Amino acid sequence: MLAVIKKELQAYFSSLTGYIFLGLFLFLSGIFFTLTNLRAASPDYNGVFSNITFIFLLVVPILTMRLMAEEARNKTDQLLLTSPLTLTSIVVGKYLAAISVFLITLAITFLYPIILSTMGEISVAEIIGGYIGFFLLGSSMIVIGLFISSLTENQVISAVVTFSALLFLWILDWIIQGLPSDQSSGVIFAVILSLAAAALVYFTTRNLYVGAGILLAGLIITGVVYFVDASLYAGFVGRFVEWFSLLARYQDFSMGILALSPVVYYITFICAFLFLTVRMLEKKRWS
Repeated sequence: MLAVIKKELQAYFSSLTGYIFLGLFLFLSGIFFTLTNLRAASPDYNGVFSNITFIFLLVVPILTMRLMAEEARNKTDQLLLTSPLTLTSIVVGKYLAAISVFLITLAITFLYPIILSTMGEISVAEIIGGYIGFFLLGSSMIVIGLFISSLTENQVISAVVTFSALLFLWILDWIIQGLPSDQSSGVIFAVILSLAAAALVYFTTRNLYVGAGILLAGLIITGVVYFVDASLYAGFVGRFVEWFSLLARYQDFSMGILALSPVVYYITFICAFLFLTVRMLEKKRWS
């Protein structure tokens, strides 16, 4: 794994990718810091965090577009897939390399609160909590980019799709507000989820009986829940979609609240997409 991390870090800084990511992130965050704090002479750092989370939409695709796509384009993915390293080590190594570049960039921004401390009293707890949440949020977005990069050999397509996915997650909270919240919609959505789960299992295993069993189990559970307490389906669509909202979990950190629930959520989210990336490479190995 260390060899993969070293190779990826060298690739980042032997090309323009790492410098573009670092430079663009610091340039945009510096603009927000200047406008929000220096010009206003305000020691409140929360405004900077709120604004620069948007920067992820622009810089994460740059950081992740080459991770897997470049290997496929250069036909070096076969060397990786047949190497003594496990697929998990390869994926985690590439992910940790991207995280390392992100951490280096994030460490430079520590200068901002230091500058603010000379202008007035700052909330250390909020800043520390904000940085922890900022790191977890960025790590979650990076793992999405890593997974998308494993789906294609075209870096441009990888970057565009990653940007689109992150933009969707960014506006997800607005979308939730327009989703239906009545019981009927919740029941219909539960049936659709059962169908989707059955289809996913079928196309993964190519076993019709297993897929039908998943569908039947989903429909039975949906019916039982409806007859036990139909009110649970009120707002079910919004609650389900909200689970994928990365920004909703970040709010506690921005207020200096270090809660266990969002930390577990981000870690689970990261592990899930790392697992999906490994499975995608496994599929390529045997195709």
